[in-house]
Amino acid sequence: MNTKEMDKAQGHWILAKMGKRVLRPGGKELTQKLIAALDINPQDDMVEFAPGLGFTARLALAGNPHSYIGVDADPDVISLLTRQLKGDNVQFRLSNAANTGLESNSKDKVIGEAMLTMHADHRKSEIIKESHRILKKGGLYGIHELGLRDVDEHLKSEIQRELALTIKVNARPLTEVEWRELLEKEGFVIRKVFTNQMLLLETKRVVGDEGFFRSLKIGFNILKNGQARRRIVEMRNTFKKYRAHMNSIAIIAEKM
Repeated sequence: MNTKEMDKAQGHWILAKMGKRVLRPGGKELTQKLIAALDINPQDDMVEFAPGLGFTARLALAGNPHSYIGVDADPDVISLLTRQLKGDNVQFRLSNAANTGLESNSKDKVIGEAMLTMHADHRKSEIIKESHRILKKGGLYGIHELGLRDVDEHLKSEIQRELALTIKVNARPLTEVEWRELLEKEGFVIRKVFTNQMLLLETKRVVGDEGFFRSLKIGFNILKNGQARRRIVEMRNTFKKYRAHMNSIAIIAEKM
């Protein structure tokens, strides 16, 4: 990745290039809570939106679901995960989370992490509607996203603007009330809510998510890559600036 590409690259892909595998706002801890609450089992037909590097997919597949489909709009992601995660019950599909082409009322569980945040509110609603469409009655939709707390509209807009400039994605985090309302508006009933601090780039969280030796490797990669280091420092500074007003949130919602 050259200097120009590094300047334009989305923040999560820079972190991935440096070796970071857990790219969820609430870290491994919140993802594990989400997976545990979904209670994936051998009877489940499930879908994951935007599986990324496959961290959550591996946790989900440990529950031995009847079928797993990962849906992503990035052909590189599909190619990577198709090579890495194989099985008669595993499939990766190049498609859009708002229009998957999957059969209506056919799935038991849907997961989406750190992806609704990256869309405008109307687009969030389209993806939530698609999740509702493909789920069976009583099916569960689990999300893990970036949250806001103790903000007015001015501060909310300021945070969203700075995140967009820093991570090169039009990030639109919401408050817990707003996340709930988006899901309820599309016919879901909220069953469980978990929150965690947003400490994605803090040393303690990185070590907890990645392990000591992998964290050393990530640190070494960042030190030897000046452009990546500059971008990551910018992201970390933004996260620290708004730490009191940002968190991570996971929600389990049921289709009624």
